[in-house]
Amino acid sequence: MANGVLRTGRVALALRLVAVWGPGLLVMLADTDAGNVVTAAQAGAQWGYRLLPLWLLLIPPLYMVQQLTVRLGVFTGRGYAELIREHFGPWWAWISVAGLAIATVSSLVTEFTAVAGIGELYGLSRTLTLPFSCAMLLLVATMGAYRRVERTAIVVGLFELAFFVVAWSSHPDHATVLRDLSHMPFGDRTFLYLTAAVIGATFNPWMVFYQQSGIVEKKLGPADYRSACWDTAFGAVLTQALCAAVLIAVAATFGSAGKPVLENIGEVSLALQPALGPSIGRFVFGLGVLGAAMVAAIVASLALAWGVGEVAGFRHSLGERPAKAGWFHGAYVAGTLGSAALVWRVADLVWLNIAAQVVNVFLLPLVLGFLVALASKALPAERRLRGWYRVVLIGVCCGVCAVGWIGGLSQL
Repeated sequence: MANGVLRTGRVALALRLVAVWGPGLLVMLADTDAGNVVTAAQAGAQWGYRLLPLWLLLIPPLYMVQQLTVRLGVFTGRGYAELIREHFGPWWAWISVAGLAIATVSSLVTEFTAVAGIGELYGLSRTLTLPFSCAMLLLVATMGAYRRVERTAIVVGLFELAFFVVAWSSHPDHATVLRDLSHMPFGDRTFLYLTAAVIGATFNPWMVFYQQSGIVEKKLGPADYRSACWDTAFGAVLTQALCAAVLIAVAATFGSAGKPVLENIGEVSLALQPALGPSIGRFVFGLGVLGAAMVAAIVASLALAWGVGEVAGFRHSLGERPAKAGWFHGAYVAGTLGSAALVWRVADLVWLNIAAQVVNVFLLPLVLGFLVALASKALPAERRLRGWYRVVLIGVCCGVCAVGWIGGLSQL
């Protein structure tokens, strides 16, 4: 009898965890977006395994930052932009959303560039792939319920697991790994610039907006806090591991051939062909990139729509019809179609993807500054940032921003 009760309790706990999980995992899958993948590939091609430790070292800071959004969403029931408006005024709220818009458009351009590039590998013109991908994204917004959108996006994002297959098949040489890690070219400007791109790829501003609003939309409360933190922790490890897998695969198959500069998504695919073969390699990589690009496009577009709706003070829920939530759906459509139109005219260049990540670095002080300030001011007294953890968190945020800015400015 006791065993049966214990087993029932464990099942109930497991079901509760599954019900709560979603916003953290989804935002982390979106963090492994096409720009992140291309940045990892470029890092592996140019510098071998030298930037691999950075990706892994960023796991704790990534969790610490996103965990604040969990805390704010669960204990205040308000979105990030909404809290800024309440505690710092509409002017600062609109500035934060302006930064969000820049980051979102940069990311969406990157995602659509990747979709177009993968299509062109198979002879499909971007005049076909871009309208189709836009239609899919707009269809997602009409699903109504947040949980339905969340499940759909997670399924799409799981295609990213193909990157683990790519890394496993590349058979990295352990001696080469150790040799690369023993020599770090900190005086090289290109290395520093890629370091900034890695940081910008890891900390996307729209991640903060999305996860906090997603928690509010999902109606998670204080009882869900621990499960939501585990959701975020698992996602943080997964996203960095996926990017590390891309870097390892490219470094193993392409990094020893000098210092190439990848010009387009097709060249990244070619870099992986020696490991998997021309047909399978291209297909597996393409599948992973498409999954990464589409889930990131969904999350970034929703983050922009939620942010605009929260600051404007209008309805901003997926459950609301477009006629009742015009700001929300209008921002979603404008961000999606506008970014796709830009890609229609822009060449498929890797430098554009990497530059978009560096833009994120310059926006980090604004996003992280408000996040820490809100966690110190907007939360209930017993849940506010305090003590040594507050000091460590501020130190980590300042350190990440400083390294990112130094790297980003190194090319000037």
